[in-house]
Amino acid sequence: MKDYRQYSMWLSEYPGDLTPRAPLPGPLDVDVAIVGAGYTGLWTAYYLKKADPGIRVVVLEKDIAGYGASGRNGAWCSPLLINNKELMTKTHGRQATAALRQAMHDTIDEIGRVTAEEGIDGGFHKGGFMRMTRTQTQVERMRAWVAYERTWGATEEDVRMLDAKEARERVNVPDTLGAFYWRQAAVVDPARLARNLALAVEKLGVPIYEQTPVTAITPHYAHTRQGLVHADVVVRATEAFTADLAGCKRYYVPMYSLMIATEPLPQSVWDEIGWSGFEGMNDARHFIIYLARTEDGRIAMGGRGAPYHFGSSLRDEFERDDRVYKQLCKTLTGLFPVLRDARITHHWGGAVALPRDWFSSA
Repeated sequence: MKDYRQYSMWLSEYPGDLTPRAPLPGPLDVDVAIVGAGYTGLWTAYYLKKADPGIRVVVLEKDIAGYGASGRNGAWCSPLLINNKELMTKTHGRQATAALRQAMHDTIDEIGRVTAEEGIDGGFHKGGFMRMTRTQTQVERMRAWVAYERTWGATEEDVRMLDAKEARERVNVPDTLGAFYWRQAAVVDPARLARNLALAVEKLGVPIYEQTPVTAITPHYAHTRQGLVHADVVVRATEAFTADLAGCKRYYVPMYSLMIATEPLPQSVWDEIGWSGFEGMNDARHFIIYLARTEDGRIAMGGRGAPYHFGSSLRDEFERDDRVYKQLCKTLTGLFPVLRDARITHHWGGAVALPRDWFSSA
């Protein structure tokens, strides 16, 4: 059996049991079969049962809940769209684009509400998001972004520029000239949120069958080694692992993102860095990075740069890349020179699903 704690710092530090749940015992007939026990599948199960407690829902998972990107990610709950809103407007219209933007905005508080009401320990901290600027060109680019978000209804409270003093009072990055600040953002502990959301879903009466690979989805059926699961609706919530399903090889581009985490840092280091608000943070360089402070006093940082693997291939060995690891370490100490002697205790990676047209869909 896999050692699931090796797949991320979040899973490694998860305080609960990672022993897999029992697999599907045999053929099954339900109202809704959900394939995948990450955030997409678990939140779908949660809201279905809340809307109709009598509905028969089952979740099928090939590993354990939170094994994929949901238990390995950069900790952000972000309302940021990955693609250009003007392009989305051109394709789908401004009304649909504005509705998606608002839904992502509202989702931050919804996660906070549900985790509080259900007693789900997910490490939720709503501290906003900061994008640091360290050159004048970056400052102008972030000012333009603030102005652009105003055209979509963002208020001064929602989105604004911080000057150098304000930015460094929040997170002390040397040479910072200012920062783009978005209030409506949060961070979580990814594995704790996924694992404890799974427990909450089970309490609602949804069985989660782990170690149950689904090999294909056809109308009204999820095909497993243990037998067919018949459902009125089958929800494909497999994200990057969609490539493993028969006939779905090219639905998404599975791209690897890699991460590192420091040891828990002493209070003297935090006194210099600040970051008491648990903001999600990066800077305005073109190389994509993302950082979060953890509840146990680490800094977790990730970035792109790992290559795409031909044929949408997914393998454990792709989750390590020495070149990207060294670049992340160099970038981290460039942002925080005080970390030059800090130990990096974890490095890991995982695949995220990129739509081939870059548009969200369901």
